[in-house]
Amino acid sequence: MNWKNVLVISALAFLPASIVAQANILNAKKPQEIGVRTEEQKSVDNDAPLDYGYVDDRDILWSKTLWETIDLDERVNFPLYYPTDTMDIGRDRRSLYHVLIKNIKNGNLEVYADSYFTEKRKFGDLSASLQKTDTLDYGYEQINAGETVSEEFITRRNITAAEIEEYHIKGIWYFDKRQGELKYRLLGIAPVAPDVNFMDDENPDMVELFWVWYPDARQILHDAKVFNQRNSAQPISYDMLLNARRFNAVIYKEDNVHGDRKVNDYIADNALFQLLEAKRIKEVIRDREQDMWAY
Repeated sequence: MNWKNVLVISALAFLPASIVAQANILNAKKPQEIGVRTEEQKSVDNDAPLDYGYVDDRDILWSKTLWETIDLDERVNFPLYYPTDTMDIGRDRRSLYHVLIKNIKNGNLEVYADSYFTEKRKFGDLSASLQKTDTLDYGYEQINAGETVSEEFITRRNITAAEIEEYHIKGIWYFDKRQGELKYRLLGIAPVAPDVNFMDDENPDMVELFWVWYPDARQILHDAKVFNQRNSAQPISYDMLLNARRFNAVIYKEDNVHGDRKVNDYIADNALFQLLEAKRIKEVIRDREQDMWAY
């Protein structure tokens, strides 16, 4: 065994127990003890999301707000999508949508109607976009007869993690003159799915189900772990994945003088030109950073 292997093994030995996908699995005497940490482990565990540093408005030399689309059909974005079925999998593995919707139901997370975060919504307000209720013909016959509709004649269709096709994110690129560095701060995230009322159509419209103010969700997303395909003993959190931008996204809107119009508002019916415009916006930001150091 060479020194490189020794150093790797030594480093792994001192990693905290909180990073293990299924905590205490090697010490459990019963299946019920898997994932249950001892009080000593909890007291030593100081695991928390990395705090954002304070940025004074006077230190922001330049900034640009962007809206981007994360397409869940792309392989690099699969960790945000899977698992879609939670019946035959451990409780430690959940999709991003499952984590968000569970905490919204429990009241641990606030949601908003749009990406400007001006209008709050409760979980009950989301029922129209998350669930479709329909009555069969036999149910209408009961209504016409003045009877109560039987539950068997009512069909319900819910938006689940499997129906989520995209995520929209809002963030700001800014140049911190105090540190002399271009940085990115994620501000909001929204799951996008087909309109629940037209899901069976060939090309249903895509709608944003709700928006979450990202700083408010950081602790929740930090506690939820993402499956690591390279090493299942070292999962990462959703908060780490999103803050590190370990995903692929395409710009679909920027703040502009035209009321923050979208790219497809001024480049219609041409997907190639829309991608080129998104690339141009990205290059403008990159050139801005380079221009800061040009004399």
